[in-house]
Amino acid sequence: MSGTFILSIIIVYFLVLLIIAHFTSKEAGNTAFFTGNRASNWYLVSFGMIGASLSGITFISVPGMVGMEGFSYMQMVIGYLFGYALIAFVLLPLYYKHNLTSIYAYLGSRYGPRTHKIGASFFLVSRILGSAVRLFLVADVLDYFVLSHYGLSFEFAVFLTLLLIYIYTFKGGIKTIVWTDTLQTAFMLIALGVSIFLIHEALGAGEIQSGLQSFGLTNWFITEDFGANNYWIKGILGGFFITVAMTGLDQDMMQKNLTCKSIGDAKKNMLWFSSVLFFVNLIFLILGGLLYLYLEQNPILTEEFLTMDSTKSADRLFPLIALKGGLGKVVGITFILGLIAAAYSSADSALTALTTSTSVDIIGVDKWENKAKAEKVRKWVHIGMTIVLFLVILLANAYKDRNVINTLFAMAGYTYGPLLGLFFFGIITKRKVHDKLTWMVCLSIPAILWVYKTFEADIFEKYRTGHELLGINGLLCFLGLYLLSFRKDNKSAAISTTDA
Repeated sequence: MSGTFILSIIIVYFLVLLIIAHFTSKEAGNTAFFTGNRASNWYLVSFGMIGASLSGITFISVPGMVGMEGFSYMQMVIGYLFGYALIAFVLLPLYYKHNLTSIYAYLGSRYGPRTHKIGASFFLVSRILGSAVRLFLVADVLDYFVLSHYGLSFEFAVFLTLLLIYIYTFKGGIKTIVWTDTLQTAFMLIALGVSIFLIHEALGAGEIQSGLQSFGLTNWFITEDFGANNYWIKGILGGFFITVAMTGLDQDMMQKNLTCKSIGDAKKNMLWFSSVLFFVNLIFLILGGLLYLYLEQNPILTEEFLTMDSTKSADRLFPLIALKGGLGKVVGITFILGLIAAAYSSADSALTALTTSTSVDIIGVDKWENKAKAEKVRKWVHIGMTIVLFLVILLANAYKDRNVINTLFAMAGYTYGPLLGLFFFGIITKRKVHDKLTWMVCLSIPAILWVYKTFEADIFEKYRTGHELLGINGLLCFLGLYLLSFRKDNKSAAISTTDA
């Protein structure tokens, strides 16, 4: 497929998004931007969240990781299910009970205004880093397979992607995104289905069964070495904590749920979404196995694959075969549509959530009486967040791991841990913590864990922490808050959090 043809697909796709944005953003102010007027149908939110959760990382990086890790990623996917259940029955009722626009407002009512801003700040850092990694992956693919042939730089690919996202989200916000994410999820799943069908036809059923078994199709669990960072219990716990933190305590993902008409609809959305997501992740891993089997049968593709940058080759496997594998234009077209949908479905909601949290949690525009001024500030924040994402994506290109999904989860282990500790200390206990002291715990525990992780190999000869590090972070923050806490009825120590 030529670069010109690929660019034309992107342009047509973007025009469709603009049409949707035009109709969904009419008379949209800050309320529609932040909450969608709480009028979204739960099934639209649920379907759209599949695409937002998968993002470009699942679309590209999960199939690519099969060559190195087999189907062991399903350990984490099992953990996801437990995490989504906790979100549906513990966190969502809490958010609806308090009628929250930003979920971090709960921290303000539980601890005080400083902790409110601390929690929002950890989200901003976490989501900026996570979104940058996700968008970096897509921009890298566009740069390698399309723009580089025209002499255009990686920086231009990043700029173009962010500019297009900004244009169709700047007015309607979450109200627009509920609809665009529904369309984009459909494109992602169509791309997945078409790719599997055509690669299956090219390979032949006989070789596929034995080939997938060799990659571990029915052997999900790593049980041999407890010290390994992907040991099965670490994978399940890691998936659980990642889901609770990166979905349940993340304004980006929860903002969609909070647009539902009622708590009942929000619960249905979460339970249906999580059930479908389990099987979609499994199908993406099956696609990964098929891609590697197809690569083995095509020496020319194998040669190009082996010449790629080793830190990026796994993430470029799917685009290499889709665009250069000789499977026809249908695979190429659906892949491009799926890739762009994956990028936009996660990035558009992230940009909206970053704008919402900065505007509501940090600046407090939702409390301003001058609505026109509040809307103007929100628009400037939207521009600022777009620029910040652009700069951080360039940094992500300079500091990358062997594949993007591991980079994302490694960062989450440090940045989401304090949110786990803050929220669940507030939910589980009734003890008070001085609003002025919570920052000490939230900053010191991740710093200690970073030092530990740096010297882990010297401290323990065999044991290596995996994604369960996020849960350890949250538990230590919980304990730190407990050590600084006091009982509600302790008159001598009690200081109103609102006065702190």
